[in-house]
Amino acid sequence: MTCAYTVALCTHNHADRLLRTLSDLPRLKLPKAEWELLVIDNASSDSTRELLADIPWPDGWKVRVLREAKLGLSHARNRAIAEARGEYIIFLDDDETADPDWLCAYERLIEVQAPDAFGGRIEVLFEGERPVWLRDELLGFLGQLNRHAAIAQLTGPGESFHGGNFGFRRELAGQVGGFDAALGRKGQDNTGGEEVDFYRRLLNAGYKVWWTPEAVIHHRIQAVKLDRRYFIDLHYRQGRMEAIRKRGEAFRLPPFYLAGQLVRAMRAVWQEYRINGSNATLRKEMNVAYFLGQVVGWASRRPL
Repeated sequence: MTCAYTVALCTHNHADRLLRTLSDLPRLKLPKAEWELLVIDNASSDSTRELLADIPWPDGWKVRVLREAKLGLSHARNRAIAEARGEYIIFLDDDETADPDWLCAYERLIEVQAPDAFGGRIEVLFEGERPVWLRDELLGFLGQLNRHAAIAQLTGPGESFHGGNFGFRRELAGQVGGFDAALGRKGQDNTGGEEVDFYRRLLNAGYKVWWTPEAVIHHRIQAVKLDRRYFIDLHYRQGRMEAIRKRGEAFRLPPFYLAGQLVRAMRAVWQEYRINGSNATLRKEMNVAYFLGQVVGWASRRPL
């Protein structure tokens, strides 16, 4: 049986976070067209399976729960594409709360623009007191995203949607391919980029991608668990990944210019610390981690 929309929720070992997400879902205003909820349990080893078995789904909801044994968000998303029955598949993360109008906002966009793919606004929702060192400029690294203040078409390779709030015609995956399994989170590995890679393939193939600020997702952040090391590790991994891809089969000696960039970044941290203290240095520390990752990536023997 087919339907108009498949809301796909991929989860891995986040039973505590998932419970809040599922508890908030019944607040959704239902779309006019038929829809389904597809939950992909991605190799969870905590109590996720038992939680999903015991959830009292609202009357009339079409819900399917499937298990994907291959660890990795890209594997889970590709499984969702293969199993979805909707013309459009719309992704939601397991640590998010959807605004009540979220799904209806996408339906309005689809009715007016008939997009091939689309993305929506993500707001950060702190569960507790926000750390003093977490400045506004860093919120984007926690998922906050607002590309445009009004409905608009996305055309630039640098303005992709984010993985916590996007969708597309399911059939497009057969045209441009699914999500790259070398990218995306894998357990504790925070390497991302799979949705950006997918978005750029859509653009290169000539598909139309739209943005709507009306489809809002709230990314819940446990403030007590925020750690400066998360941001630093994220940038180290990004730098390393980009360097390995850029290097390819070339000689593993890092380019000399990277040493200069690394030294300048370290100097900037020290200068910021002297003027404004340790609460102001994190953004510049992230630059150091990025360039260090670039150096390691060029010299690494391990494949990506």
